[in-house]
Amino acid sequence: MSDEAQPQQSSQGEPPGKRPASADSPEQTAPAPTGPAGGPSSATEAGEAAGAAEATEEQGKTQEREKEPVGGKDPEGDTFKRPDSGDDAKPGTADSGDARPGSGDAEPSPTGDAKPNPEETMQIAALPKTGKSGNGDNGDKGPKSGAPGPEETMRIAAVPKDAKNPTAAKDTKPSSQAPAAPRVTLPQAPAATGATAAGAAGAAGAATTAATQALGTPTAPTIPTTPETPTTPPTRKERRAAKKAARKAKRKGWRRLVPTWRMLLGAFLLCCLAVIGALAVGYNMVKIPAANAAATKQSNVYLYADGTQLARDGEVNRENVTLAQISKDAQHSVLAAEDRDFYTEPAIDLKAMVRAAWNTASGKGTQSGSTITQQYVKNYYLAQEQTVTRKIKELFISVKLDREKSKNDILEGYLNTSYFGRNAYGIQAAAQAYYGVDATDLTAGQGAYLAALLNAPSEYDVIAHPENKKAALARWNYVLDGMVKEKWLTASARAKITFPEPKQTITSTGMSGQRGYLVQAIKDYLTSNDIIDEDTLARGGYRITTTLEKDKQDAFVKSVNDQVMSKLDKKNRTVDNYVRAGGVSIDPSTGKVIAMYGGIDFTKQYVNNATRRDYQVGSTFKPFVFASAVQNGSETQNGTKITPNTIYDGTDKRPVQGWSGGSYAPENEDQASYGPITVRKATDLSVNAVYAQMAVDVGPSTVKKTAIDLGLPSNTPDLEAYPSIALGTATASVLDMTEAYATIANHGKHGTYTMVSKVTRDGQDDVVKLPDTTVQKQVISRQAADTTTSILQSVVQTGTATAALQAGVPAAGKTGTAEEDQAAWFAGYTPTLATVVSVMGQDPNTGAHKSLYGAMGLARVNGGGAPAQIWAQFTKAALKGTKVPNFSLKLQAGAEQQDSSGTATGAPTTGATTTTGGPTDGGATTGATPTTGGTTDTGGTTDTGGTTTTTGGTTGTTGATTSGTTSTTGSTTTGTTGTTTDGSTSTGTTSSGTTSGTTGTTTDGGTTDGTSSGGTTTFGGRGRRVG
Repeated sequence: MSDEAQPQQSSQGEPPGKRPASADSPEQTAPAPTGPAGGPSSATEAGEAAGAAEATEEQGKTQEREKEPVGGKDPEGDTFKRPDSGDDAKPGTADSGDARPGSGDAEPSPTGDAKPNPEETMQIAALPKTGKSGNGDNGDKGPKSGAPGPEETMRIAAVPKDAKNPTAAKDTKPSSQAPAAPRVTLPQAPAATGATAAGAAGAAGAATTAATQALGTPTAPTIPTTPETPTTPPTRKERRAAKKAARKAKRKGWRRLVPTWRMLLGAFLLCCLAVIGALAVGYNMVKIPAANAAATKQSNVYLYADGTQLARDGEVNRENVTLAQISKDAQHSVLAAEDRDFYTEPAIDLKAMVRAAWNTASGKGTQSGSTITQQYVKNYYLAQEQTVTRKIKELFISVKLDREKSKNDILEGYLNTSYFGRNAYGIQAAAQAYYGVDATDLTAGQGAYLAALLNAPSEYDVIAHPENKKAALARWNYVLDGMVKEKWLTASARAKITFPEPKQTITSTGMSGQRGYLVQAIKDYLTSNDIIDEDTLARGGYRITTTLEKDKQDAFVKSVNDQVMSKLDKKNRTVDNYVRAGGVSIDPSTGKVIAMYGGIDFTKQYVNNATRRDYQVGSTFKPFVFASAVQNGSETQNGTKITPNTIYDGTDKRPVQGWSGGSYAPENEDQASYGPITVRKATDLSVNAVYAQMAVDVGPSTVKKTAIDLGLPSNTPDLEAYPSIALGTATASVLDMTEAYATIANHGKHGTYTMVSKVTRDGQDDVVKLPDTTVQKQVISRQAADTTTSILQSVVQTGTATAALQAGVPAAGKTGTAEEDQAAWFAGYTPTLATVVSVMGQDPNTGAHKSLYGAMGLARVNGGGAPAQIWAQFTKAALKGTKVPNFSLKLQAGAEQQDSSGTATGAPTTGATTTTGGPTDGGATTGATPTTGGTTDTGGTTDTGGTTTTTGGTTGTTGATTSGTTSTTGSTTTGTTGTTTDGSTSTGTTSSGTTSGTTGTTTDGGTTDGTSSGGTTTFGGRGRRVG
């Protein structure tokens, strides 16, 4: 056998046909192809030699590759690993690594019976066919050229799964499920034995030669020569882990400390998600809270009847108004200064916040990036502290509020809660504080200045800080220019505006002076009449227009100062420290209180002397007794109807008749006895004995009822149904007494007094309903009221209140004195004005009532003194410039007739009501010439020029009457006045004519009266003082 015919030995030295598949062998060689019959080829020897040489060369290369270590690289450069063999690895399978049979093993059948299933083959690469197909078919069916065709592939028989030895492959039917075929190298044909090998080599060589000659040397495709290790594909997690490990391997040293862009992007997205989540949670958790107490706290504003401000109460100077009550110029000024995009922007302006933060950080000045909505939330709902928590709440509440409220509502709230300096909260309070006008009247210039103050309220007050005027003007110009830019103001109008200088700062005086008394009286009126309860009123926000008239209020204060306070010498007279005064004036036709004097100063004496009920009213109560008698048709004990002319016994300490409650014998003032006396005269002289008996005649209970009907409260202290009720033991207030006297002045029609004409809140008109004061009730008949007026006219003309004549208008009134001279009263009225004044004594330290003896340097202070003088001065000033009508009276029957006792009660004259010796309508009567030069002097002397008219003689009660002759011209040639001795009274009367008489002289306190039906009465010495 030749060398070419020897069988090829394996790398282990075993015969090719006897070597089993080894797990250590990474490659297997496919069996060499044979001819159709397995016989030798018909090629030339040269071809056989070339084929043998090629086979030998390829075999050597295969052996070298088999020696490469496990884990080498395949021809494509990929790392691979030789699979390990195990005890349970099956030969001829992927698990054992046998990808091919051993040399000479399982040679294919010459007949092709062992042809593999097409599904159990793997297409490796397209190869040029160098001979006939190895499956036993005729090789002529394929292309003859060396170039591979599109379907020319080499098939490797799949080893059945159940094959335990590769040698069994030829006898076993291929499996239907082929195992994963490993990647293999190009199979090399083993050396053939005998003729078969020589024939195959020859045929291959011939084919190769022919192909080379025809096409040239072809470029053989690159085919892997190393089998691929069968592994399970890595999972996604494993791939990520491998990539992560690779990245970490690259990031070594300092690079590991620098975050990658992936890290930064991830962190940014995570932060965004966290912020969005936090915003969502915060928006849902934060609720719109109730307004804070400071924001809702307002002052109550009290106005005079003409709309000028009287006072404010409350700790916060704020008065809310509606947006409609704020001028458009003022609104636009604030928008131009604070938030020009308010109506178009959202609740939060992030751009403005960033800009403000940048300007502040870069030193361009501190700025606020808050919108008006945010500022309103801060002012109204939150506190003012600068904390992160408050700011976060502010943002969330602003967003919610912007969705729930309109822009107009938010702007209105902002303007009512902002601070403008000068203790002014809200634009209405600011308008009053800086310009003395309401917000609705603010001009563009004024509004721009107020808007400028929002930025720095204290610093930009050019009055308080003139050194900052330049900065304030710059801000003011900025606001106006912004209005032009936003087309809220024309350029021409802007050019005409000059800086409006604010008014001087007025130091708040609070409730000093009369303000405190008036405010307290108004509050009492509102609460006692169930108009507003005390708690609601205390919360503030009310705008209360009172009935008080400023000019009359000022006149009342001046009158008290002139007639009382200016005459006090508190250093040298201790008693002068006790002097107090109170007064009230009411319009009888409406019941409106037009003026009130409560005391010298509310901050020094907080008790209102006009409303207190702790001083006896004294003889000012007597007219209520007479009015009750007329109203009820009462009679005396002997059955005589009570009229102004009814005769009573005026003896001092006379026991009253007809009273079953025990003995009661009142004492007259200064223990004076008057004997038989008319009711009119007893009223003039305020005789207690007469009125105590009259109270019993009428009935104390009836008198009490009449007093209540006239206006005294039913709960007036000491208003008891006893005979002493007539002497004024009740302690009604000055206000109570004024209301009652106003009823008499109004012809018996009573209307409850009122101090308020309108109440509004938060700028809304007529939100509070007030009592109807237009309805008046006729509580006593007109005859009863007017007849009472007639006898009170006599008190002013000839009685104890002649000082009231200084008012110069028709007047009626009554004096009164409390026990031990602790208070002196005068209650009087004209047809259009009722006023009551009281001067009281009180220790400022203990509050105890004190006597007024010696006050103002006078021996005694009585109703006809300081109180009547205050009344006269005030009434004259209050009615100045007005036409005061005469009293129009309807008297009871018999009031105008003379009584039968011989004591004259003058007959009425044309247009007048006659009183005992007193003047009526200005002092003029038919046939009489009124004197114009005479005035009443309470000091007891007759002024120069005063004359007394008589009928030619003076009739005295105890003195003789001398005759006189009346001339045709009305003058008397001679005439003397009656003389008085031991306190008796001499009276001269006349019906016409004028007598140039001398003044009466008095002895032992007697009083001389000169009376006429139309003249002016003068008085001599001061006689017994009567209440």
